Amino acid sequence: MHNVRPAAVAGAFYPGTAETLARDIDLLLRDAKQPALPTSPKAVIVPHAGYIYSGPIAASAYAALAALRGIVRRVVLLGPVHRVPVRGLATPGATAFSTPLGTVQVDQDAILALTHLNQIVESAPAHAWEHSLEVQLPFLQTVLGEFKLVPLAVGDATAEEVAEVLDLLWGGTETLIVVSSDLSHYLPYDMARNKDQETVQSVLDLHTLHNHEQACGATPINGLIVAAKRHHLTPRLLDLRNSGDTAGDKGHVVGYAAFAFLEEARDVH
Repeated sequence: MHNVRPAAVAGAFYPGTAETLARDIDLLLRDAKQPALPTSPKAVIVPHAGYIYSGPIAASAYAALAALRGIVRRVVLLGPVHRVPVRGLATPGATAFSTPLGTVQVDQDAILALTHLNQIVESAPAHAWEHSLEVQLPFLQTVLGEFKLVPLAVGDATAEEVAEVLDLLWGGTETLIVVSSDLSHYLPYDMARNKDQETVQSVLDLHTLHNHEQACGATPINGLIVAAKRHHLTPRLLDLRNSGDTAGDKGHVVGYAAFAFLEEARDVH
């Protein structure tokens, strides 16, 4: 029984045809900021607005994943719900997600492994129009090629509940964690830059965020921070800009950051 979740925001948040979409992503990846990293990321935080706004910042994270093509077989993708509230983390009840670039299979074994957790619910409505997960898929398809997806729409949950899910699916180099989140919303340019800089510093210090005004995906970000501490990941900022820097006016901007979380050797004293 195949139950495919169709692309809901193709033609709106990103191009609706495969040819244009592939071309735009290739250009974004080619032009991306690429800080030198000592190792490939275990996890990334990426923004999820329309590609003209946040695409260049997202591309900074996706460009850092190029060496993982053929290695990563499973992507655990978490994003906040924007339309349908849920308690906990929602699976889609779908067997695959479709984009103009093709179909991504949902990792049914991983979903099954989560079903005993109280914070896991199934909600097709939560996923039906949710853009925070969907806009990441064309980038992932382009950079990684074949992989299976664990799509989780995050609603009302604690950081510990999110971290418990990440711990269960942590795996090795075959598993990549992607958290989808924008930063501040609709502040004047300079105010947004100051607020976003504070938020970025919290993430770099592995301090959980206080509220969703700092980041709409504060809940999955906080879950990643809790898990990152346990697994000794080191966050690196790859890019920090806002819509006023890319394609919008500076009166009311949305903040975007890209982070990589690396498994780095730690000095033992």
